[in-house]
Amino acid sequence: MNSNLYVLQDAALHYGQGRVRVQALQGVTLSIAPGERVALVGANGCGKSSLLRLLHGLHRPSAGTVQRAAQLRQAMLFQRPFVLRMGVLRNLQLALWIAGTPWGQTRTLAEAALQRVGMVELATRNARHLSGGQQQRVALARAWALEPQVLLLDEPTASLDPHAKREVEALVEEFAAQSPTAALVFASHNLGQVKRLASRVIYLQQGRVLADLAVADFFDRALVEHHHPGVDAFLRGEMV
Repeated sequence: MNSNLYVLQDAALHYGQGRVRVQALQGVTLSIAPGERVALVGANGCGKSSLLRLLHGLHRPSAGTVQRAAQLRQAMLFQRPFVLRMGVLRNLQLALWIAGTPWGQTRTLAEAALQRVGMVELATRNARHLSGGQQQRVALARAWALEPQVLLLDEPTASLDPHAKREVEALVEEFAAQSPTAALVFASHNLGQVKRLASRVIYLQQGRVLADLAVADFFDRALVEHHHPGVDAFLRGEMV
């Protein structure tokens, strides 16, 4: 794998069987290196979430191969943050303990992570009683506490109000800035967010990678119109 965090070779993923079989991904070949900021874009149902789940190991490939760096530390955030019905601090402590941190050390690490996202004052609040934006900040703090080599995000700001969206995006950008060797891989429909956060864009259509470009090239209309007509049509539709 050299220094890559992930290497996918002709990877495919399908759900179901027979007539209800759905081909979520097909023929995906790519690699992701430390420090990259990769945006996954495309229409609904194109395979963005499936690719993130394949990278994270939540699904095994139906065909092809997915290789991960040895002892890779990953954390994933979803559009609807998953938090347990317990205090905010305990949510983080439990994640650290499951990851192998001795329980006696979890409180200090969890408190430091909450400090980074401005949530210390809510440490004892039941995480399920927080707003969507606050829950997503808890999820980010939990990820930060694990010191991941890769942060995977599946539309993490899509269901938030504009203020919460800006807060979460700023925290993601801060994570990337403070962890320059960590990779960021995120799915987004927000092209402004892609411009702000990504260095590389992977465009998917019907489960296939149709373009894998530097972010400047992805938004270069002359380039994509000539070499990637599918991307050009997508950008025209999204930017109307």
